[in-house]
Amino acid sequence: MAAVRFKIASEASEIEQVHRLNHATFAEEIPQHPRSADGLLVDRFHDENTYVIALDGDRLAGMLALRGTRPFSLDSKLEDLDRYLPAGRSVCEIRLLAVPREYRKGTVFRGLIQLATQHGLRQGYDLAVISGTVRQLRLYGHLGFQPFGPRVGSEDAPFQPMSLTLEDARERWKAFEPERVRLQPGPVSLHPGVRRAFAAPPISHRCGEFAGMLRDVKARLRELTGAGRVSLLFGSGTLANDAVAAQISHEGGIGGIGVILANGEFGERLCDHAGRFGLAHSVLRTEWGSVFDYNRVDDLAAQPDCEWIWAVHCETSTGVLNDLNALRDICRHRGRRLYLDCISSIGTVPVSLAGVRLASGVSGKGLGSFAGISMVFHDHAITPAPGLPRYLDLGCYGREDEVPYTVCSNLVVALRAALVRQRFEERFSHLENLASWLRAALRDQGLCILAPDAHASPAVTTIVLPPEVDSYRVGCALEERGYELSYSSSYLRERSWIQICLMGEHGREELALLPRLVSDVIAGQTG
Repeated sequence: MAAVRFKIASEASEIEQVHRLNHATFAEEIPQHPRSADGLLVDRFHDENTYVIALDGDRLAGMLALRGTRPFSLDSKLEDLDRYLPAGRSVCEIRLLAVPREYRKGTVFRGLIQLATQHGLRQGYDLAVISGTVRQLRLYGHLGFQPFGPRVGSEDAPFQPMSLTLEDARERWKAFEPERVRLQPGPVSLHPGVRRAFAAPPISHRCGEFAGMLRDVKARLRELTGAGRVSLLFGSGTLANDAVAAQISHEGGIGGIGVILANGEFGERLCDHAGRFGLAHSVLRTEWGSVFDYNRVDDLAAQPDCEWIWAVHCETSTGVLNDLNALRDICRHRGRRLYLDCISSIGTVPVSLAGVRLASGVSGKGLGSFAGISMVFHDHAITPAPGLPRYLDLGCYGREDEVPYTVCSNLVVALRAALVRQRFEERFSHLENLASWLRAALRDQGLCILAPDAHASPAVTTIVLPPEVDSYRVGCALEERGYELSYSSSYLRERSWIQICLMGEHGREELALLPRLVSDVIAGQTG
């Protein structure tokens, strides 16, 4: 049984076995359909079915079909089906649940329901209905199905309508699920010590214990980045970048001209932040995944009306690591202010913020804690600016041991635990080595990596799929195999890209099978 694996059927050989098991179960064992000479039974809803299957090697060890198109099979058996179901649910139907006799003593039934639950929830369903054979009512009950309505079918093949709430099923079987490998930019895999710290009872953000903890967190963040000061805000990285835009508007006035660099989704978002605050600026754009011409950046910075440059350090959408040292040198030479989005670089690569006017960061991603704290690093004291919204006014954030507004102490406790346990120099070296191996292993499988190695972040590897391949389907298939990649964002789907992100704690052993698996899943779509 340890060899049995679960997946969505995609190969012609798997579909043929589905038809054979369908016949063996519902024509031979349960006389629901007439037998055929070829031993195949093609379901009448075959073209609409998603088949969840169990494989022992190449042999089919179990199956079920998932379908969300009405009318269901059960609609034709039970008049006014909806009156038996809770209102407001998104319903799918599970059919053709079949397992050969030799596999019925193991965990195949449970594994099929687990994967069907995951797939159904991902497709937006939250309730499944099924016609359960009366011969297996105890099994269906064990799997979490609840009977409703009268029995249907024939005297030879009676069935009981049953339902399964998918959220309940997910919780029911969670303890049996294998550990998933999270390879997304967030949420990242968390060390148990960080999770334990978050679970501690909350404390007041006005008490002395919290003040001491906050001082320590800020001191560790300053040591990590070389920044002179840091203010903690409670929200996402978007909040931190809004605060930076607000401060730029205050420092330079609406007439201050700046340059924003954009070579990906998050550079474009800086343009949006700037536009919302009315910041006068030009934009230097280059193709997503490519590197800036820093001579051109210098030419723009040399313009007499240029006051500042705002750029993303690690462009998460592509995996390109823009050259912080080049930007700092240009701004120092030209006397311009430098603002940075370091949300995906802090904690994944060495970052020196000396000479950077303002930089944004977050508690999740590379720092290895829960999302919910954003931060703005600055190299100067900031005084309150009454013209700015209070929550975005960095001058209101005061001394190193206080925050002006209510915060969740658990987030700060967890961030401190993450910072205390991490040896960042070792982490940076490990990430660089792991990413170098990963990119080479992916290329050995014939896969195309977007960012050039000399300018690639070790934390984000973007894979360019063939245009005929549905990147979302590839991501879903990999997730069903236990690897949670980044693939669902609209900017990735539009370009047929998927991403492997190493912002959590990972080792080569848990990634060893991934390059070949990615290649096999892609081949399954193009073959």
